[in-house]
Order: sequence, then structure tokens, then C-alpha cells
Amino acid sequence: MQNDSILIQSAVKKMHMPENLSIGMRVAEQREKCKKEKCDCDYYGFAFGQSPFPVPSLLKRKLQENAHFGGYVHPGGIPELREAVAGFYQRHFRIKTSADRVIIGPGTKTLIYMILNILKGNVIIPSPSWIGYAPQAALLGKSWHVLPLHPEDDYRMKPEKLEAFLTSIPKQQHLLVLNNPNNPTGVLYSAEELEALAQVCRKHGVLVLADEIYAMTSYRIKDFTSMGSLYPEGTFITGGLSKDRSAGGYRLGVCLLPSKGGSSIVHSFENMAAALYTSIPTPIQRAAVSVYQESSEIETYFQITREIHRIMGRVISTSCSQIPGLKATMPQGGFYFLLDLQELKEAFQKNGLKTSNQLGAALLDHPHHIAVVAGDAIMLPPDRFGVRIAFVDYDGEAAYHHYQKKPPVTEKEELAFVRETAPRMLEGVEAIEKFVRQYC
Repeated sequence: MQNDSILIQSAVKKMHMPENLSIGMRVAEQREKCKKEKCDCDYYGFAFGQSPFPVPSLLKRKLQENAHFGGYVHPGGIPELREAVAGFYQRHFRIKTSADRVIIGPGTKTLIYMILNILKGNVIIPSPSWIGYAPQAALLGKSWHVLPLHPEDDYRMKPEKLEAFLTSIPKQQHLLVLNNPNNPTGVLYSAEELEALAQVCRKHGVLVLADEIYAMTSYRIKDFTSMGSLYPEGTFITGGLSKDRSAGGYRLGVCLLPSKGGSSIVHSFENMAAALYTSIPTPIQRAAVSVYQESSEIETYFQITREIHRIMGRVISTSCSQIPGLKATMPQGGFYFLLDLQELKEAFQKNGLKTSNQLGAALLDHPHHIAVVAGDAIMLPPDRFGVRIAFVDYDGEAAYHHYQKKPPVTEKEELAFVRETAPRMLEGVEAIEKFVRQYC
């Protein structure tokens, strides 16, 4: 008897599209439903975390200038870019590394996948977390441990709790995920906090995946410390163009390998890169050199965009915290915060919302139209009612030019800035308040 089915690996069959992307598809479906109900309201976009600003002019110019480079290059990246990246991390984060320990990849997702694939041992993922770590570990068939973070600790890893956690799990090589500044909470670790965590990791031989893609968006950039500067022998640092240079579509990420491991770790990454993707597009690599080298134009871009993120984050987080029963983290970097609705858990459950996933679906449903990332997608327990708010639903180019003309100084001026450049987000906060009143 002929079998018409195609067999698929079980790990792949268990995978789901990341929540922030699947929400976009659900929004499209919901819009079709709304048309039938003669509802023309649009959606409040707090789900998708993409920088709203235009790609820096310097990067666009250099891409055009280098468009004629069509040949393959070294799988680890062109030498000029690897050197520029090493110099960038030395200037900004006091990390001393050689260019050959820099790997250029097609975005940080692929680089993180490579790290998980190459290293033996289990993964430790703090919760709440970015949506991508656990699915990648699952795809590779790796085990992971969830390290719960708590609101009373401001959702920060505490060294004594990490110590106790490591003592409670089997002793072997582990890889600890440290996302700083954090997605979804916006938390930024101090140098002292990182030093204490580094001591625990060093004691237990734990490696660290320092996902620092939001590093240059830290609102007080002088307060950012890279884990790689404190624990160079055991830290893999990932970053790229997507968040601080608003070039997610360029798909260029970087990874700085730890100082220990010798040439074998470098060759492992280069060999895997050659097998997976040959090399990153040469024109994009050559263009990226310009935004990793010293540039006053790029430094100005960093300064303006991080200030706008800070203003948006403070105003939207504060506005959400003023809704009775809600608590929001105050972001210190990136463009997310965690909105805690746990105080309203009993009221939600009495009205049929039993889990955080159901809360997210209800917010998205007609007539609320509020798109957020909730529940499993940010690794919250089912009965922990919280959602991630991405505060980037505005015209970044218009906000950038507005800021250039007249930077707001006082909190009153900052509120006026948000009202003028991002009114849709403030309307979204009002929609959240209406939702809460309906259920509670």
C-alpha cells in the first residue's frame, strides 16, 4: 500500500511559530472577522519588537557602494568586519579580543542556534524570557532548566539563588542565558551584580550566553557592563545590527567567542558556518564595517534613538502602572517592559480566563484589539498573568526628526513628545484600562 505522507522529525513537528510573528497572522485573521462585523478599528501593536527608526544613512550609503561585491568570502566573516567588531567592543565595552574570535552570522538567532548546537550540556533559561531560547534548545533535542525570576527581585538573577539552583541540578557543563538589557523586562544589570554572577559561574564552571543585542540601547550607556568584560574565559557574546541600528532585515549578527577554548572553538564555528550558510552576503558585511568603526554619525544616531526609547518606555510604563491592579517594570534599555496583572488573577479566572495564554488571546480579540506577547511565549507559568509590552508602535523617522528639532527636557515635555509622536500607544494604554474594567 502506497504511503503518501512525508515523515517529519518529531522535534520539528513540536515547534510553533514564535508568538510575536504568529500574532501578526492572527491579527490579519481577526481583521477579516471584524470586517464581517463592520468594525474598522485597527490594532494596538504592543507585540512585535522591531526598532521603528530608519536604517542609518551611513549604512545605506555603504551598502549601495558595495553592491557589486558578489563573491563568496570567509565563512567566519570578512577580516575588515571582524576587526571592526573587535574594535567596537574594545571602545564601548572594554573587551579585548582578537578579530579571529569574532564570528559574523545571519542574525543573532542563527548564532545562538550554533552556540547551542556546538556546546555539550544543558541550558539554563531564566523566566520570564525572550521567546527564542527554549524552542531552539527543543529543536536540537537539548534539555534545559528554567530558573524562575521574581518580581520582588525586580526580575533579576541573584547570585545566592543562582548558587542554590546550580547545586540542585546535575553537575555537568551548563550554559546560562543572560539577556542584558533584558527582553521582556527591560532590566539592566549593574557591574556589581554581574561580577557576583560571574563568580558563581566561574566556581561551577558554567558558561554564559550573553545576549547583548540591546546593549547600545541602554538608556544610561555608561551603566552598561558586558558580562564578557568580567568573565571573558566563559562568555559567548552575541549582538548585531537589528536593534540599535534598526537593520533587522540586513540579518547580520556577531558573536564574540570566549578567551578559553583555543583554536578548536573558533574552527568549530567556522566549520559550522561553512556548512550552514557558506558566508553572509558580502555587500552587507562590507557596509557593516562602517557602522562598527568609529563614526560620529553613528554615535549621534545611538544617542538620539536611545533617548527616544527611554522617553517612550518611561511614559508608557508609567501610564500602565497607573491602571488599578497593574504593575509594570520600568525599562532601563531596549524597548520592552513586563506588565504584571497577577493582582487581577482571581477576577480573570472568575470570568473564564484561566491562564496567561488565554489573557493574551482575550486582549487580541474583538473589540479590544490589543496585541501583546503573553504566557508560554515569554516562559511564564500558566497561572502567572503577565504580558510583554513592546513600545515601538509609532513612526520612528518622524519621532527622530522631531527630537532633533527640539529635544524634550522635562517630564512634562516628554509626555507632550509622546502624545504628539506616538498617540496610538497612549490610546492602547486606554484600551488596556477598558479591558481591565470589563473583566474586573
